[in-house]
Amino acid sequence: MNDQHSSPEAGRAERPESAIQRGYMSGFGNGFETEALPGALPLGRNSPQKCAYGLYAEQLSGSPFTAPRTTNERSWLYRIRPTVAHWGEFRQVDIGLWRTAPAVEAEVPIAPMRWDPLPIPDKEMSFVEGIHTITTAGDAGAQAGMGAHVYLVTRSMADEYFYNADGEMLFVPQQGNLRLWTEFGIIDIGPGEIAVIPRGVKIRVELRGGPARGYLCENYGGAFTLPERGPIGANCLANPRDFLTPVAAYEDREAASTMYVKWGGSLWAADIDRSPLDVVAWHGNYAPYKYDLRRYSPVGPVLYDHADPSIFTVLTSPSETPGTANVDFVIFPDRWLVAENTFRPPWYHMNVMSEFMGLVYGVYDAKTGGGFVPGGISLHNTMLPHGPDVDAFERASNVELKPHRLEGTLAFMFETRFPQKVSAFAAGTEALQKDYRAYGRKLKIHFDPQRP
Repeated sequence: MNDQHSSPEAGRAERPESAIQRGYMSGFGNGFETEALPGALPLGRNSPQKCAYGLYAEQLSGSPFTAPRTTNERSWLYRIRPTVAHWGEFRQVDIGLWRTAPAVEAEVPIAPMRWDPLPIPDKEMSFVEGIHTITTAGDAGAQAGMGAHVYLVTRSMADEYFYNADGEMLFVPQQGNLRLWTEFGIIDIGPGEIAVIPRGVKIRVELRGGPARGYLCENYGGAFTLPERGPIGANCLANPRDFLTPVAAYEDREAASTMYVKWGGSLWAADIDRSPLDVVAWHGNYAPYKYDLRRYSPVGPVLYDHADPSIFTVLTSPSETPGTANVDFVIFPDRWLVAENTFRPPWYHMNVMSEFMGLVYGVYDAKTGGGFVPGGISLHNTMLPHGPDVDAFERASNVELKPHRLEGTLAFMFETRFPQKVSAFAAGTEALQKDYRAYGRKLKIHFDPQRP
């Protein structure tokens, strides 16, 4: 049992560091239990006639009640007031540049696409205000597909709270650190880490220093889980012990506040009079978590050929079709390249899956000719060709093959079975690299029928 308690003043953006206590529990998908006050969790039952400390019991379900035990997700929260009391008269408000599938806004030529990093604006912009949708895929109402976004944050949310009813959110920071105050506790993340906030979990997003930029995958489908390792066996890839879930921390604070809810692709707001982050204790397996991508243990070919990128899958959102992901989250981290007589970068290919790619830091080994920089984005859609640029091809084809360690690099993909539709913003922004669609034309003809 872990005890955490934040002072009644906690929650304001300007509160002192000393007022914050936090911690984590390790494991993926565990049945956790944690309380910020001793005895706040009932023993042997979920909903006693009277909860300790005058708390309310509330269940948050991430799956249907009748889902199999292996996929059934729910947590019991013991809170100062239930969610229905943190409610008001909701009004629809401007959702800005956040889009939800299906969203067909722009018809773009079928070709590879790439963007420069979106500049961080000079104006104040909270997390909710700073979402810039790049692509959407599938149908949120049908609980299938995803949205791929960039977040730009220049101010902390103060007396503002948010939850997403359309999907769970996977944060991939690229610049700057964030504090995610959640109903379940406190999560701090920065570049090299990720955090997952399940559908329906209330948060407040604060800056931990200067402005922040990062990527956000909004998963409309099955919750992210660890991929099966298959022949790899019991170890390597992402190990469950390295995933961290926050211990209970609560706010007991009255303040005029705003609750934002994304529901059905629209943004709704209501005035409330207390912080809804008032969960004193909780238990269950439906909870937010974080993971340090530098703890990922990659595997790869040790003799010849380049393995499929699926060996770098950190998290997967399954679909109803076995072996076909709704969304895969794949990374390309530091690793050794040792394959003999092998073209070591990714090969040229066309794929039934569509690939949204970002670069957190370093250089991606298939795009060494410049143009794909940290904070940038590329999109290689369903059944469209892509592969190394000319610089990467020429170097990999002629370099002396010896063990080589890729260092200081972290790229990733949001890969989905659905075609990704480009938003009007992404199609019209100056960050779009107009010449990228033709990068393959720079590849030279090396064919010589007289030389095998």
